[in-house]
Amino acid sequence: MIAEITPTCSLVSEAEIIPARPLVSEAELRNTTSIAQLTTMRVGGAFAGLTVCRTEQELIAGAARNWASDEPWLLLGGGSNTVVSDAGYPGEVVLVRTEGIEPVTDPALPSGSVRVRVAAGHDWDSLVRWSVECGYAGLEVLSGIPGLAGSAPVQNIGAYGGELAQVLHSVRVYERESGQVRELKAAQLGLGYRTSAFKRGYAAVILSVDLILRNHSAQCDPLAMPVVFPQLATVLGVKLGCQLPLRQVREAVLRVRAAKGMVWQLADKNSWSAGSFFVNPIVSQGFARGLPENAPRYPVAAPQRPDLVTTFEELAAGQPLQLHYLTADMLQDEQEAGERVKLSAAWLIENAGVRRGFSLPGSGAAVSELHTLAITNCGSATAADVAQLARYIVQLVQAEFGVVLVPEPNIYGLQV
Repeated sequence: MIAEITPTCSLVSEAEIIPARPLVSEAELRNTTSIAQLTTMRVGGAFAGLTVCRTEQELIAGAARNWASDEPWLLLGGGSNTVVSDAGYPGEVVLVRTEGIEPVTDPALPSGSVRVRVAAGHDWDSLVRWSVECGYAGLEVLSGIPGLAGSAPVQNIGAYGGELAQVLHSVRVYERESGQVRELKAAQLGLGYRTSAFKRGYAAVILSVDLILRNHSAQCDPLAMPVVFPQLATVLGVKLGCQLPLRQVREAVLRVRAAKGMVWQLADKNSWSAGSFFVNPIVSQGFARGLPENAPRYPVAAPQRPDLVTTFEELAAGQPLQLHYLTADMLQDEQEAGERVKLSAAWLIENAGVRRGFSLPGSGAAVSELHTLAITNCGSATAADVAQLARYIVQLVQAEFGVVLVPEPNIYGLQV
């Protein structure tokens, strides 16, 4: 178990919107019988077995046992990005419940930075709140995202101009092929827009996540990273590039997310969702020119090459200068980035004729009343209801614009 760091000061006001952790209590776990009880969408049938891993050793043992059996099994964190069919899951569910944050000594850290290691099962927003309380900048715009720290690299989570890739140093994983614990640098994970090597077939269980944050704890009112997202700048009443106190930026992000139903609360059915159900499509510029002129489109950034540092001491000791060695694939990715644009899935859905609050007759699922990208459980939805509505939206958008929307959540036993 990783030891918890106690902040020296508290900067978060009592008036702040505090996201409810969408996890059953320890007592309730004993009576958990369905996936619906473990996910924010609140749908999904029974499972064959449940193992709760509260230590890293238990998590490794659970993964090793299931990989050796060759039976299907589901690794589940906060359940915020998972939709399982009403028939349930045919194998064991391994629930990640490791917790803790600890500092990591790193002589290579740039001045004014801090490196922290977070257990995979640590609640993500609790981590963000802790970082703000400590005066560490870098996570504040990722406030309110449901889920656990270990799932953040899998999706390369992002919001309001921030992305995990910007602060991720490395991850520790238990790897299926080698049966060993390895540390992988961020540059080795193939991070992209809502994707990573884990989503492309790399078989490993994340044990912990290392982050590099800016240490502003010595300041009276620590500043967040510069605001780079137009909507957030408008809400805060500042120009792009301005810096504001960490607490102020976090509170603004939470309120914007809550207004869209994107802060999970048990009492708010608009938040009974898997967040954004579809990813923003990335298409060629040529294809985008065939869309209506008012269709939003955004440039796709080329993959960032990680900084490589060789100190004078290392050079004097004979270590060769670290350089980037680009493969043909890397060069192609950089070239193609300039030839593609990202579209707004929400705009495509709305302009295909789907409005907020829309529901198919007799269905317990609906498009969120607050945000077109979210499919919500109105309280009586089945997984089949969710899949049916998702298919309807995909078909409308494809018929209207020729774009096939791709679901963002991990979906099991359902056809979307």
